[in-house]
Amino acid sequence: MRDEESAELADAGLEPETGSAPGVRHPFETPPAPGEVIEVAPGVLWARMPLPMRLDHVNVYALDDGDGWTVVDAGFRGAVAREAWSALLDGPLAGRPLRRVVVTHHHPDHIGMAGWLMRRTGAELWTTRTAYLYARMLQLDHHDLPPPENVRHMIRCGAPAEVLERYRSAPPFNFSRTVEPLPIGFRRIQDGERVAMGGRRWIVRVGAGHAPEHATFWSEDDALVLTGDQIIPGISSNLSVFAMEPDADPVGEWLESCERLRRHAREEHFGLPGHKLPFTGLPARLGQLIDNHHAALERLRPHLARPRAAAECFMPIFRREIEPEVYGLALSEALAHLNHLWRIGEAERVEGADGVWRYRLKT
Repeated sequence: MRDEESAELADAGLEPETGSAPGVRHPFETPPAPGEVIEVAPGVLWARMPLPMRLDHVNVYALDDGDGWTVVDAGFRGAVAREAWSALLDGPLAGRPLRRVVVTHHHPDHIGMAGWLMRRTGAELWTTRTAYLYARMLQLDHHDLPPPENVRHMIRCGAPAEVLERYRSAPPFNFSRTVEPLPIGFRRIQDGERVAMGGRRWIVRVGAGHAPEHATFWSEDDALVLTGDQIIPGISSNLSVFAMEPDADPVGEWLESCERLRRHAREEHFGLPGHKLPFTGLPARLGQLIDNHHAALERLRPHLARPRAAAECFMPIFRREIEPEVYGLALSEALAHLNHLWRIGEAERVEGADGVWRYRLKT
């Protein structure tokens, strides 16, 4: 299983990528090519950065501030992203300075190129305190092999012996390989704050579950919402429990965040997400995200009539077999659902002599 830094992948398999869901529409059906942009609203340009993984892109947005540009999110560190950013800076964004890099959350596909952009352009980093501190901390946490705490976490999840053996001997994911070094210093943004970007006033609304203190931006002057990975169409953002915080309840945090954000969502809102296509139908999509996890929990409850480890819960949660390339993320998300039932008092958790955590529904 990959470690804490790998949660940038949005697709955990809770729902298939089957196109538009009921109530969700995509005004722009063709994404921009690398180095190109599409104007999705006055003064708002949509671009994409390639990712070297199954979810092969991340969306970034350039907002016209008149005397310069603000970009929202930055992509994954690497030569391909440097080429794409150079094409943007020398092309559609040429002639005015890049003044701000706004990062929605700390995952590498969103913050990975922020340091490079700051060094090249002198831009300032704006993000939440948790996102900045997580990124700075994880850059220093480099390992040649998985640390003992992560191996123990895999054992707690009930990973099969062959999976555990491969994990012990394989070089782990290291944040520093995918994120450019971040300069010291940032401008903190926080929940409820109002910021000016792209000729608009935006209110910051912070969510959680996929990433701690994830910033979303809601325009007070028109119907735009920069949703990051907090609200994505077509795929369900990964909610994982890692060795860093093994008792965490990201499912509970996610459900609370979605319910809270849904109170602000309107039919006319136009969502600009971190992945997939810009979309309308924000209230419907938030409802789907909430229902998606409640349905997974409902399928999980009868499965816990006898004690189960996280590795034994893929089918009721995801309703399909899990491919090797996303096994670790699925294992972490299965644990997240089990932890939620445990944290709300519906399930009990017992650690066996083999070190495995097993959960059973209380009778």
